[in-house]
Amino acid sequence: MSFLVVGMSHKSAPIDMLERVSLDTDAAVKLAHHVLETSFVSEAVVISTCNRVEIYIEADRFHGSVEEVSALLAEHAGLDRDELVRHVYVHYDEAVVAHLFAVASGLDSMILGESQILGQVRDSLQDAQAESTVGSVLNLLFQQALRIGKRGHAETGIDRLGPSIVTASLDAAGDVITGDKTRFLIAGAGTMSSLAVKTLIDRGVAPNRIMVANRTFQRAYELVATFGVSAVRWQAMDIELGAADVLITCTGASGIVFTRERIEAARGEREMVLIDLALPRDIDSAAGDVDGVTLIDLEVLSNRAENAELAQDIDSVRAIVADEVRAFLAARDTSNVTPTVVALRTMATAIVAAEISRLEARRPDLDEAVLADIRQSIKRVADKLIHSPTVRVQELTDGPAALTYAEALKDLFALDQAIVDAVTNVSGDQA
Repeated sequence: MSFLVVGMSHKSAPIDMLERVSLDTDAAVKLAHHVLETSFVSEAVVISTCNRVEIYIEADRFHGSVEEVSALLAEHAGLDRDELVRHVYVHYDEAVVAHLFAVASGLDSMILGESQILGQVRDSLQDAQAESTVGSVLNLLFQQALRIGKRGHAETGIDRLGPSIVTASLDAAGDVITGDKTRFLIAGAGTMSSLAVKTLIDRGVAPNRIMVANRTFQRAYELVATFGVSAVRWQAMDIELGAADVLITCTGASGIVFTRERIEAARGEREMVLIDLALPRDIDSAAGDVDGVTLIDLEVLSNRAENAELAQDIDSVRAIVADEVRAFLAARDTSNVTPTVVALRTMATAIVAAEISRLEARRPDLDEAVLADIRQSIKRVADKLIHSPTVRVQELTDGPAALTYAEALKDLFALDQAIVDAVTNVSGDQA
């Protein structure tokens, strides 16, 4: 069995393409179940964020799995498969480990080093655990990725310039954010909106200058109770929009919420900053062409991220990831080889015991001391015969030859696959 990821991100696809394949939590869970129903797949985890959709699987066949998973993603997005595959990347086995560790560490994010992705990876794993689409193999991989992501942030300063997309977007908005009379309207009351409210307050914005609107008023009111901001009903949002200097939106809607015409009517004669953190986008991109309006969306943030100067910290995190990838793969290779070694020793012990039993049955007259010497001699012969092969396979665990050699041992000594599997299961339980 091997790892496989089929994905699409801001690095491989334009924003409008990402909009079409974006998944809410329910859709991501449903896709994971559909993937699990395909041939060759035994485990599946789906990560869906504002700038990536990735399907991680454990599979026993490469090409068949890629084709079936790509077809499912294309079906979800309503795209022709040939159109989709132009923007899809595929990583296999060791490359999957390196990619996921980099993602969790913020190295593959739109805003380099942003820490929000770590929580999103954790949420994706927890959803997969709750839905039983993940087993021990991917669970271990994701747990290691989360640990490495935390390590990267703890040991370096990679997140100092961009702990989240929210922070980056507020930085891009400039001085208007800190204006004494600036009024803010937050559209949506989910995780991203909550983070926006918290970040504004942390930057000194008075809660009475922040309004929150959400289709479900109770969700908006939860932010009122938590942060002391004000709430407005969704139906009356245009009134507040007409007074807001900054609109921050992440509603989770499936289409445009704020058209150019709606923004133009609300702006009047003042300047406005529009921050769109949603995918699919909430604000019509044409709204950025209105005089006096500045639009900051994921595409703008992507362009800014390319100029971020975090070279030293990035190199440090990359070194951490590279070391952890090597350690993970070495441990995995060792765990794959160990059952064969244990099975070989078990077989040798069983043969010695069987031969001693036959000897005792044929020669009941043998003195116990003589029998003990014979028993010890046979055991030493067996140990010497299997010593070199087992030492050699352990020496090779750092490279791919270890697995080939282990398979050769199993075939040459005609090891019972049930014994190898039993050892594997016990090792897995203990891990």
